Amino acid sequence: MSYFQLENFFSNFSFLILFVSMIYYWINIAFNLKNKNLGTVGMILANFSIFTLLILRWKESGHFPLSNLYESFLFLSWNLTLIHLILEKMTLFSNKLEKFLGAITSPTALFTNAFATFSLPEDMRSPSPLVPALQSNWLMMHVTVMILSYSALICGSLLSIAYLIITFNNNNNNNSKEKVLYASDNIVSQSEIVKEQNLISNEVLNNSLNSSSPISTNSNVYSLNFSNNLYTTNLNNINVVSKKIKLADDLDNLSYRILGVGFPLLTIGILSGAVWANEAWGSYWSWDPKETWALLTWLVFAIYLHTRITKGWQGKKPAIIASLGFFIVWICFLGVNLLGEGLHSYGFIKMNG
Repeated sequence: MSYFQLENFFSNFSFLILFVSMIYYWINIAFNLKNKNLGTVGMILANFSIFTLLILRWKESGHFPLSNLYESFLFLSWNLTLIHLILEKMTLFSNKLEKFLGAITSPTALFTNAFATFSLPEDMRSPSPLVPALQSNWLMMHVTVMILSYSALICGSLLSIAYLIITFNNNNNNNSKEKVLYASDNIVSQSEIVKEQNLISNEVLNNSLNSSSPISTNSNVYSLNFSNNLYTTNLNNINVVSKKIKLADDLDNLSYRILGVGFPLLTIGILSGAVWANEAWGSYWSWDPKETWALLTWLVFAIYLHTRITKGWQGKKPAIIASLGFFIVWICFLGVNLLGEGLHSYGFIKMNG
């Protein structure tokens, strides 16, 4: 098989597998399927397929496959599947979070893969020699670390958005978790009361069974059944509230950890880019649109980590900041490329007209 046939096969195969994995994770949330490993197998196959595609492209072009937007999107998609597989092996979080994790990462990896495969111009998909600005050893260091940081920041921000969706009905940003916990305690208290009533009803029923009055016996049987039903209902409410608390807490903590990894990677990527810019263009910083938005991305997530570490914020407020960062990252990674201006023009989409 020729290179183009292999590239087309692995590109289409990875898209198909990601699509099937996304559908599986979404169905699994709704119906709690018995086969827990199907989604994981799909993400492994997609990861291997994209990795093989990048290796083939590296061999065909003779340089590290991060020279344009097509290769960058493929690498981003591969990173998202890799992050998913790493997080899925962690045993620190609930099984419910694993379902949500796959339902979030699989469509993100799919859309980035689909955009690279079906939306970008054909000339960008074809391997080409490196432009002079990219003929440096800094290419692998700078671009790899930047896209690694983007993938971590996108994934962490999506988990924060999921947290905001789950806790949407809680009005108070600061005390949302406390309110839910208070409600849970209240339900527990009610359940304890019902339990006491249940014990009393049992005692009364036993006494009434020894009596000769059928009316008294029927009344106490009805009272006992009512107490049991109310007790069961309250226990079900406790389970629903506690699961929601656990899921929201896990999303918040996991988002914080992932963003805590993505931020230093972004810092290293910006610093390495500044050194490379000085070698290539004679200036560490030129306020290029890509550089400006990268700095803005850094500031947003610096504020997020500052509020978490220094201020001790948790819950909705830092999640809102991370959600804002999600859009800033995409503007930096893709939106600036649509402008077609600046020193990073080698990776831009050429617009017609």
